[in-house]
Amino acid sequence: MILKLFLLAAICLFPLHGVCGIYGYVDEGGVFHFTNIKPANNKKYKVVVPDAPKPSLAFYSKNINTDQYDSLIKQHSYNHGVDPTLVKAVMKAESNFNSQAVSPKGAQGLMQLMPDTARHMSVYDPFDPDDNIRGGTRYLKLLDDTFQGNLELILAAYNAGPNRVKEHNMNVPPFEETRNFIKRVKHFYDKLKNTHEG
Repeated sequence: MILKLFLLAAICLFPLHGVCGIYGYVDEGGVFHFTNIKPANNKKYKVVVPDAPKPSLAFYSKNINTDQYDSLIKQHSYNHGVDPTLVKAVMKAESNFNSQAVSPKGAQGLMQLMPDTARHMSVYDPFDPDDNIRGGTRYLKLLDDTFQGNLELILAAYNAGPNRVKEHNMNVPPFEETRNFIKRVKHFYDKLKNTHEG
């Protein structure tokens, strides 16, 4: 009975259309605790609603307005000295222009900023397009400076974190997710470049 109530409460509190699972537990005082961010090293939490499958390639081909954030992208790219086409390609690969996107690992918004990254980039509302794009563009600039313009390392660091790149002697870490992310961004980057030049 408690499990049924637990599940019902979770469904009411969290929409099921996202890709994140829901985790929860009941404490000693009978209080329910829920999160849509996978808890690290916390055995109290149990899976209430499992993660949805990762989006297929169809996720990237939906009919959406791909130009709706162009003015913000250009503004922040100009302010931080970053190629706006790269910013847009990262955004496409990360969230497919969904400002409310949340990943199973907790990355948020258009540029899929992790909470710690968002704080370091002074992002106050990761779901606000202006704030998110500003923070994501600023982060790309930081990575560009750190990895001296090496696009593969910049993208690897954006996905896996700069420390992972440094731990692997300034090489792309051997993670399938990171390598696929680099391929996706470069694909979108080339496609956007060709569109603008055509």
